[in-house]
Amino acid sequence: MQRRNFIRNTALVGGLALVDPFHLAAGTLNKGQFPEVRTPKGKRHFESKAIEKAIKEFGKNVKDEELTWLFNNCFPNTLDTTVTYTEKDGKPDTYVITGDIDAMWLRDSSAQVWPYMAFVDKDDKLKKLIAGVINRQTQYILKDPYANAFYDDPQKKGEWTSDFTDMKPGVHERKYEIDSLCYPIRLGYNYWKTTGDTAPFDDQWKKAVGEILKVFRDQQQKDGPGPYSFQRETANATDTRSLKGFGYPVKPVGLICSAFRPSDDATVFSFLIPSNFFAVVSLKQAAEMVEALAGDLALATELKALAGEVEKALKQYAVVNHPQHGDIYAFEVDGYGNHLLMDDANVPSLLALPYLDAVDIDDPIYQNTRKFVWSPDNPFFFKGKAAEGIGGPHIGMDMVWPMSIIMRALTSTDGKEIRECIAMLKATHGDTGFMHESFHKDDPKNFTRSWFAWTNTLFGELLWDTYKKQPGLLG
Repeated sequence: MQRRNFIRNTALVGGLALVDPFHLAAGTLNKGQFPEVRTPKGKRHFESKAIEKAIKEFGKNVKDEELTWLFNNCFPNTLDTTVTYTEKDGKPDTYVITGDIDAMWLRDSSAQVWPYMAFVDKDDKLKKLIAGVINRQTQYILKDPYANAFYDDPQKKGEWTSDFTDMKPGVHERKYEIDSLCYPIRLGYNYWKTTGDTAPFDDQWKKAVGEILKVFRDQQQKDGPGPYSFQRETANATDTRSLKGFGYPVKPVGLICSAFRPSDDATVFSFLIPSNFFAVVSLKQAAEMVEALAGDLALATELKALAGEVEKALKQYAVVNHPQHGDIYAFEVDGYGNHLLMDDANVPSLLALPYLDAVDIDDPIYQNTRKFVWSPDNPFFFKGKAAEGIGGPHIGMDMVWPMSIIMRALTSTDGKEIRECIAMLKATHGDTGFMHESFHKDDPKNFTRSWFAWTNTLFGELLWDTYKKQPGLLG
């Protein structure tokens, strides 16, 4: 996702400045002052009775006024500002932008509506909205399974049409990422399990699953680099791939290559470990669905076989012995013995593996990895006057991503740690009432992307999850 040119309260999209729809009203807060910054009723893109009821319940029972204000602003942000719901050929159809970029990412759109899954059995409109996201994602995967982001207009040609790759009309960006194909499976699987509704999982959906399987097999690179390559004319090295767009070579060991990370930055070594863990979960979920819903035992068997192969390869190649932390998971490997030790804030990350049901939270290797990534031994861990957390190459040094602090709390079993994370997030919204993509470790008012719906809604998920399970941590 191209974010580097965004400045506070405005966004540059295709060279045009989009005015932030809600932050301009915020101003600078005085103590005890919490102005109305949420999109006003009547101007919201979508309203859910269940979500509004949850907001009222949280506000009634949580005594911390600033947290209730933040929950009111952040949790409904995806619904308020980013979704467009219609019906197409009698089926739900939902387009979801990320916020300040008018395009729909397979990853972001899944993650943005994920926190609402707990409410779909209480709100039929919300259920249809999420079914519409699944239907739209199916269309996009069938259009180009190597693309990560798409336009609402199927004929639109955007700012990245000059990229050296097989760009199609309607595609915003064609950065191949494993997680872009895993997130729609995660969303669909949990929608099915939660609602019992099978309508979105028709022949087109099964065909999309087949395309995902083909991409993952091709990107094991057992028969060479495969059909995908990507280059961009850019000054940012992380926005393009080396060696004529194919990246550094890998030794085929059963893992799946990812050309880009969930940050939309190019991988160094293409076997991106967090995304391979995510792929194992998604392949198993897809196998269960095609067998139960379509009766396709052959496809289910192929999906399970690939999941097993990747799982076996992870056990053999993903673990590295660190001199301070013992056995930990590497971030990237190449199969030749080379590895990269770090973590990035974007999900999937090493920190987020239990959140994605990819590893058990008590797995000793994960716990060692967790200590590593939240320490100065991780080159993208930053600690300053305002907060501490993980960033990444996408924005640069000393910029903490709230997403990492949220994910630390969501993967913690320690009440003190969760309380500390919430306190940091509460102290670093930069007087806006919303979360951001990143902020400087010493100055929360120096932030990127004032309208980033994924982080807003994810923060709401953390607050609601804490309220339901450990309300005493909210003060």
